[in-house]
Formats: sequence, C-alpha cells, structure tokens
Amino acid sequence: MKAILVREFGGPEVLKLEEVPTPKPGAGQVLVRIHAAGVNPYDTYMRAGSYAVKPQLPYTPGSDGAGVVEAVGDGVKKVKPGDRVYTAKTVTGAYAQYALALEEQVHALPDKISFGQGAGVWVPYGTAYHALYHSAQAHASETVLVHGASGGVGSAAVQMARAMGLTVFGTAGTQKGLDLVTREGAHHVFDHRKAGYQEEIMKAAGGSGVDIILEMLANVNLAHDLKLLAIRGRVIVIGNRGEVTINPRELMGRRASIRAFTLWGITPAEETEIHSGLIAGLENGTLRPVVRNEMPLAEAARAHKEILEPGAAGKIVLIP
Repeated sequence: MKAILVREFGGPEVLKLEEVPTPKPGAGQVLVRIHAAGVNPYDTYMRAGSYAVKPQLPYTPGSDGAGVVEAVGDGVKKVKPGDRVYTAKTVTGAYAQYALALEEQVHALPDKISFGQGAGVWVPYGTAYHALYHSAQAHASETVLVHGASGGVGSAAVQMARAMGLTVFGTAGTQKGLDLVTREGAHHVFDHRKAGYQEEIMKAAGGSGVDIILEMLANVNLAHDLKLLAIRGRVIVIGNRGEVTINPRELMGRRASIRAFTLWGITPAEETEIHSGLIAGLENGTLRPVVRNEMPLAEAARAHKEILEPGAAGKIVLIP
C-alpha cells in the first residue's frame, strides 16, 4: 500500500509517499481502508519534532481518518468488515491507504456524512466538545466568542454552541471565512484583521463582555481576550504557538479564569461521552464538518503548508 512516511523530523518536505506492506490486524485490532485522512495543525508540529508527543521514526502521520472496515482481528465485536467508520487515533497512521486501529479507536460514521467530512471529526469536533462541555461547562443563554471560527475546530464550536443555546460570536480573517462562520450559525461575526474589532465585540455584548472565549491562537490574542470577559468569564486555550504576557489584574477584577487542555489528556470516560455526543450530532444534522479542500495523499507536504496559513475556511483532507 501507499503511505506517507516521516523518516526525519523537519519541514513539510520530509513527508514522503512510499510503498509499504499493508498491515494485518491482530487481536483487538481493526484494519480500515482509508478513504480520507484529516490534516490537523498538531500534525505539522509533530512532523517538525516540536510537539509534546514525539513519535518513533519512521512514522506515518494522522489520527483522523474515515473509511470502511477491511478486516478485524480476534475478539473484535464493535465493528465488522464493510462498516463505515471514522478513526480517533490509530496504531499505524491515517495518511495511508490502510490504517490499523484499536477497536476502541474506530467509531460508526453515519451514512449522511461523507468520508471527507468523517476525516474532520475527531480532533476538530472532539476538541470543540471538550472545550465547551467539559472545560468551559457552557450552558444555554451564555455568550461565547470563538476566535478563529472559520477553521476546523472553530466551525465545529460554532455549530455546537449554537445547538446548545449559546449566543455565538465568531472571528475570521477573510470575507470567505466570515461568510462561512455566519452560515454555520454565528449570531455575530467580526474581522480580526480590522483595527478596533475588540470594541465591536464589547458593543455587541452590551458592554458587559462575553462569558466564554475559545482561543485558537493564545500567543496573539490572550492578553486582549482578558479585557473582553464578563464577570466569571473563562478563556479556554485550545491553540498556542509561543509565549505571551498577560496582566492578571484583568482576571482578578472579573473573578475570571484561563483554562487549557490537550485532547490527548482527556480521560476514557470523557472520550466515551465525546463520541456519543458527536455521533448523535452527526446523525441529526446538528454537526456538519466543513471540508475546504481535498488533496491527493501525495500532496501531504502542500497540505501541511496550507493548514498553517491565515484565512482558514474549513478542513483540509487527504485522499489516498
């Protein structure tokens, strides 16, 4: 089979399409014929060797994939050959024609969800769910600001928060992104390239601030975020690419908080809840992964460049 291999940490050019043996499932394992693999920012950090999780070389990137079960190992009862599934982590990597996964890493993909959309489920929607439900403990009638709302996690959060009954504010950096955020359910959208957009947010919030901020780029926005919070507001740090200086007094006066997490640190109980919620939302149409671009697997290097460029408007997926 064909798969992307990383034999040394470095830039996008280290992503090489190679011919490798097709794996066979052992006990408790599932072999998935990958129809689409999702590209996430963390994939680029891992490839560069700068991520907290550093895989043993060589490795095939990708935790998020969607496809059809090809074969199962002994003891597998959750799925059978022919089932449509999405993956949430894998054993051998999703940037490939076939991926080996543990039984608990594959989940039913509703018929109405395409494979391209299915490749955009786990990291984006799992992150949004954990941020809103577990970390922020959001509830209906609150106001949430999604910074970077046109990206994979951002659009997932907009859809989810709208369905939960929150008032949703979203930012984006292009007209295409702003249109997407509006289409996916935001009540108010703001161009974060525009000087003074924070004042527009405060005005839209009635001057009292927002209850929750989902922050995708904390090193740029966090200090400003604290000035936008309402009393007992909370910032949930989802993404960050460097150091930032903040004034804790902005938190003290508001009795506010900054919370942060990585999806890899969630508990098994939280993960079980997340998948139950996501599958229900995918089935009833509340959750609708937005695919921005489908690229051939051989163009993984280009995908890794584009995923970090400003102006995100949906998910990038690779097609083996």
